[in-house]
Amino acid sequence: MAAAVVRPVPFRQSPTPPPVATPAISLNTSSPIDVPPVPNKHIPICPPGLSPAQTPATPPASPPTGHLSFQTSSVLHPPDVFPRLSQSPLVYALDAANFAAAFDHISTQPLPDPNLVFPWLHGLHAENNIQLSFFMARRKAMRRTPPYLRAITVVKAGGDLTRARIKAALSPEEILPARDTEVSVFPDVDPKFGFSVRNFQIQAAKMATVSDIVIYGDENTSPEEVKRLACRISEAQHACKIRLDPTGTEFPMYSTFVLTDSFHEIEKKFPDLVAIDSQGCMNENVMDFFYWERREMCTMSQASEISRNVWLGPTPDSSLCPNKMPDSDFPFFDILIEASDSAQAPNSRTLQGVIDRLEQTGEPQHLLFPSSGSIMPPTWSHAEVDSIVETCRWIYDLAYPGEAQHDFKKDSDGDTIMEMHDLRPRRILIHCTDGYTESSLLALAYFMYAEGLPVHEAWLQLHREKGRNFFAYSSDVSLLSTIQPRLLQESPRWKADPRAFQEPAWLSRMDGSLPNRILPYMYLGNLGHANNPELLWKLGIRRVLSVGEPVSWPKEEIEKWGKENLLLVERVQDNGVDPLTEEFDRCLEFIGKGKRDGTATLVHCRVGVSRSATICIAEVMNHTGMSFPRAYCFVRARRLNVIIQPHLRFSYELLKWEEYQQLKRKLPVRREHEWATIAREIALLNKPYSR
Repeated sequence: MAAAVVRPVPFRQSPTPPPVATPAISLNTSSPIDVPPVPNKHIPICPPGLSPAQTPATPPASPPTGHLSFQTSSVLHPPDVFPRLSQSPLVYALDAANFAAAFDHISTQPLPDPNLVFPWLHGLHAENNIQLSFFMARRKAMRRTPPYLRAITVVKAGGDLTRARIKAALSPEEILPARDTEVSVFPDVDPKFGFSVRNFQIQAAKMATVSDIVIYGDENTSPEEVKRLACRISEAQHACKIRLDPTGTEFPMYSTFVLTDSFHEIEKKFPDLVAIDSQGCMNENVMDFFYWERREMCTMSQASEISRNVWLGPTPDSSLCPNKMPDSDFPFFDILIEASDSAQAPNSRTLQGVIDRLEQTGEPQHLLFPSSGSIMPPTWSHAEVDSIVETCRWIYDLAYPGEAQHDFKKDSDGDTIMEMHDLRPRRILIHCTDGYTESSLLALAYFMYAEGLPVHEAWLQLHREKGRNFFAYSSDVSLLSTIQPRLLQESPRWKADPRAFQEPAWLSRMDGSLPNRILPYMYLGNLGHANNPELLWKLGIRRVLSVGEPVSWPKEEIEKWGKENLLLVERVQDNGVDPLTEEFDRCLEFIGKGKRDGTATLVHCRVGVSRSATICIAEVMNHTGMSFPRAYCFVRARRLNVIIQPHLRFSYELLKWEEYQQLKRKLPVRREHEWATIAREIALLNKPYSR
């Protein structure tokens, strides 16, 4: 089985920045290596739900009155203990030791209650009437910048974040206008048009307005350039103070610092502050969202043997999923079959050519095969169906040399389909980029053929007994159901009459995708999955947690399951207002009861990406002790083709949940990443899939 290897690799980041609310702000994502997004993932339409005015039973966010005593403390405030580099505007000097202490201290500070920072964090532009009315514009106090926040924002002069990057560093263009000639102010990044509860792309810029800001440069950046940038930022802070607090009595003053030690000194003395070193390599001790998502995806879909000598998994990646098989004297696959959208169905001569080259060279051989969803009903041809069957025979003869007992050595023209001189068993990997999408059609077809299973049993056994998470399209269900008689008739394992077999009702009600197994005892899915109880039962799911969306089951089905095994969390819309934290304990206890009983729970909402994903992330944090960023990537990878997208408030609540988990374990509070960094990285992860 392939193993996931964690080690420093060249920095990779999405080449496309997230959308921004103003041309003055953009995220610097330049990279020497362009890494495309994982194919086939998509962001589903996720309606925000009803507004608070439309749902009077839903409690609105509380106003901040009564909580004004909250104040984040900082080592950098007051700044008078630090030497001044500039008197007008005020800029202070900061050495690496004090910077490290300040950075560590801020990560230990409790976050404000969500009611204190929302809806401000959603982005409430004064001219965006849709957004304002949704979040109750009549309460103007809720729109003000919270005066009790104090974060730390790190900015790298020069803006090249592909090397010499301190953890959480931004480029100057992310918080300031791009040109020195423009006025030094923080642009208003709140969206002027439209409505969204997922404005992750503006969070770093918004938090910069309530931050002490530290500027540094690398060896290619002159001290003058660093100081010039610091002066611009100090002027912007002063302008922000005057705009928000003309009287000078309510809004705190934030300070600007220049890091006086070189980046090489920071690398040497405080390596855990370095995200990317001066050579452009990632620090494995600093969690990178992009890399961690790929690592989790590789771990989840790592190659495993689905039938004798036939494996299913991701395309081998030397940095994540090596081709080498562990604990084996046979270190490599003989044949790697890649499922691809651009591939043509192979014919008998193509298959024979692979065998000839393998025997001549002794080197691993590669073959392309059409991907899942590419053979569409009702237009598929006999040649495509013939290719599927021939390929399954071919793989079987390679995996079981000399054991096939049927006459298929000649094609319709009398030519030899396959001739092998070396009768050693061959190891074969069926693979695609993510390990679970394009390869599912061939994997399911071969599993049916090699194991003598009808399509519905292949679907269940590949998932339950072989432990594979996979995604197939509804067209694959139709195709495999149609060619099932032929596959089974020619299968060396099938003994009955395939035409007499009756498919179960649940198969016709599924769209090809199964609910996603996040943990052995917890699945994540949508309302369609929840309303297919026969499928859930076959998967070993015996409990259903409905977050805001009730199931529509007949009375007899409810009696079969038992009412105690169904839980509905009511009055929780995906609207950026309704809190979910107060439901965590009840939901996790329900999931835990199923775990203790040795069964699994389906957690679902309508789409399966926000409310239910939030509950699943909370349970992963509770079960594994992971930080929120790591648990987010853990669930994101296992949701397969659908990208989870808990909105801003749910995400913030999960970061607060991390605090609670640490206190429950009697650990000191310490965040791995701050809110601004988490939001920025989520925006970068999602941007390539945005419409």
